[in-house]
Amino acid sequence: MTDPTIPTARLGADGPEIGVQGLGCMGINAAYGPSDAREARATLERALELGVTLYDTADAYGSGDNERFLAPFLDAHRDEVVIATKFAFSVPPADLTRRVIRNDRPYIRQAVEASLERLGVDVIDLYYMHRRDPAVPIEETVGAMAELVREGKVGHLGLSEVTGAELRAAHTVHPIAAVQSEWSLFSRDVEISMVGAAAELGVAVVPYSPLGRGFLTGFFANAEQDLTEGDFRRSQPRFTGENAAANAALLEPVRTVAAAHDASLGQIALAWVQQRAQVHGLPVIPIPGTTKRRRVEENTAATRIVLTDDELSLLEPIAGKVAGDRYADMTFASTSRE
Repeated sequence: MTDPTIPTARLGADGPEIGVQGLGCMGINAAYGPSDAREARATLERALELGVTLYDTADAYGSGDNERFLAPFLDAHRDEVVIATKFAFSVPPADLTRRVIRNDRPYIRQAVEASLERLGVDVIDLYYMHRRDPAVPIEETVGAMAELVREGKVGHLGLSEVTGAELRAAHTVHPIAAVQSEWSLFSRDVEISMVGAAAELGVAVVPYSPLGRGFLTGFFANAEQDLTEGDFRRSQPRFTGENAAANAALLEPVRTVAAAHDASLGQIALAWVQQRAQVHGLPVIPIPGTTKRRRVEENTAATRIVLTDDELSLLEPIAGKVAGDRYADMTFASTSRE
C-alpha cells in the first residue's frame, strides 16, 4: 500500500524537518468569504494525519482571529507542528479602514507579543516580515527580529515578498530560514532574483497561492460573477473582466496534463510548484489553503505526481501570457522593487 503521508524537507539550513507541503490558514476566517468552522478544525487535524506540519497564519488575517482560531489546535499538537505567523500590517487608530506597513523595532516587539498571546504559545517557530517597508533598512528590521530569537520568543526568521538583494542583505544580519512569496503557474516573478539568492544561501521558499488563489483549479472563471460578496478576489485584476476570460483560456494545457495523470487541475498546478525544488535546487514548501478535508487530501496527493519534461514544457509558457497584475496595488509586492 502507498504511504499516504507526504515527504519532508528542511526549513532552511538549520531549521526543522517538515512536511514538503504546508497549510495556508488565511481562508479559515479571512479574505475568501464564509467557511464552516467545524469542518475547518477537522481539516487541520486531517492535514496533520497526512504529514502536513507547517501551519501558516498572520496577525493581519481576520485582525488576529485567525491566530486565535489556531490556538486550540496548537495546544493539542504543540510538539508535532511548526507554526508560522507574520507581522507588518498596522491599522492606524485614527483610521480603522487603512492598513500601513511597519517594519520598525517598536512595532515588531508589540506585534510579536500580541501574536504569542493569541496563539497561546511560548515560541513562534517561524516569524515572517509580512511586507517590506522600504523606508526602514532591512538590516534594522532583521536585527530587531534577531533579538526575538535570542530572547527565545521566535525560533527561526522568515521574509515575505522580498527581492534577491534584500534577502542577501537580511541574511548578513541573521540566517533567514524561509522566504514566502507568490509562486505558481500564473506567478513567476520570484524567479527574477529571489529564487537564485535563496538557492545560494540555503533558504527555503514557501510559495503562497500556489493554486493561483483557486483560479488554477478551475473553481471559478470570473470572480465578480462566481464568488460571494466579501471575497477579496472580486477586486483582483487577474480574476475580473477581460483578464478573467483571457486567463481562463490558459488552463487548457493544465487540463491536458491533468487528463494524462487522472488528476485534478489543482494537483497538476501543485505538482509543478513542488518540482521547482529539483529545477532550482532548493527546498520548496508550498502552502495551499483550504478549509475542507477532501481538498487537503487532494492537495497532499499532488506530492506524488511527477511531471515529465514534455509536460513541463507544455506548461512553461503559461505565466508569460497571464493578463493583469497579482494585486490591484502592486506597491506591496517585491516586483515593484526589482
